[in-house]
Amino acid sequence: MDALAQTSLSQTIRTLAASLGFDAVGFVRATRLDGEATHLRAWLDAGHHAGMAWMEGHFDKRVDPTLLVEGAKSVVVVLLSYKPAEVQPADAPQFAKYAYGDDYHEVIKAKLWELLAQIKEIEPEADGRPFVDSAPVLERAWAERAGLGWIGKNSLLLNRQLGSLTFIGTLMLNLELDYGTPVRPSCGTCTRCIDACPTGAIVAPKVVDARRCISYQTIENRGEIPADIQRLVGNRVFGCDACLDACPWNAKVIPNNHPELAPRKAILTYTAAQWQAVDEAQFAAIFRRSAVKRAKLSGFRRNLEVVVGNEEGNDS
Repeated sequence: MDALAQTSLSQTIRTLAASLGFDAVGFVRATRLDGEATHLRAWLDAGHHAGMAWMEGHFDKRVDPTLLVEGAKSVVVVLLSYKPAEVQPADAPQFAKYAYGDDYHEVIKAKLWELLAQIKEIEPEADGRPFVDSAPVLERAWAERAGLGWIGKNSLLLNRQLGSLTFIGTLMLNLELDYGTPVRPSCGTCTRCIDACPTGAIVAPKVVDARRCISYQTIENRGEIPADIQRLVGNRVFGCDACLDACPWNAKVIPNNHPELAPRKAILTYTAAQWQAVDEAQFAAIFRRSAVKRAKLSGFRRNLEVVVGNEEGNDS
C-alpha cells in the first residue's frame, strides 16, 4: 500500500469509527512497549496488583502485540465517553459511573468487530482482532502513544476533550496506517486525584497500589475487605470514582449520548434498604448485560454490609 492509499485508509477508518459512535480514534505502530514493560515489571514486583494474579501472566504478549496477534502492524485505539447526564443521590449506595449502563466490554467489542468488518469491505486483505480490557493488552499505553491523551497521576488516561471518563478499546490490524504522536502531559503540579483518594492508594504519581484501592476491594477481591479499608469505603458499593470526581479535566466534559450507557433506573433510585431486599433473580435481572455482575450477588452483599455498617456508625 502506497503512502496516499495509507492516508486515505486511515481517514476512512476514522470516519467509520465515528459513525459507530466512538468519541475518538487514533493509530500507533504495533511494536514492543519497552518503557511500559519496565514500569509494569516494577509494579508487579512491588505487589501492587494485589490478588490479580492474571496480571502476571503472558507478560511478553502484554508488552508486545506482535506476539499476541500474528502479523499485527498497527493498533487502532478507540475511546468511548461514559460521563453520565444524571448521577446518583449522594446518600445512596454509590456505583462507579462506568457501571451505570451496559457492560463496556460487550458494547465496545461489538462495535470493534463491526469496524473490522467494514474495514475488510474496503480493504479485503485486512485482518485483525479486537480487545477490550479482557486480554493481555496495555490499552492506556497504546492510547497515550496514539496521541489520544496522557497518563494522569491516578494512572488513568486523560483526554483533553473527554477527560478520564472513557472506555478504551483496541483493534490489532495487519495494515500500516498514519500514526499519531504522543501529546504533552497537562496535569502540571495538580495533585487533586492523589489528595482525593480515601485510602491513599495512589502511592506515587502514576502508581496505584490495588491493595488499598476501593475499586479493587469492592470488585476484584473475593475475600473479606480489610478492616482498615472498610471504614474508608464509605457508601461505595461497587467501585470508586474519588480520583475521577476530583479531576478538573472531568468537570469540563459534556455527558455522553450513548444509549447503551444510559444509567439503570435502579442505580439512580434504589436506597440501601431496597438493595438489601434484592434476591438472586432480581440481581440478575437488574444487572443483565452489566459489569456489576462481576462482583456477583455474594460480593455485592458483602459490600452492601460494609456500606450499611458505615452508615450506622455515622449515625451513632
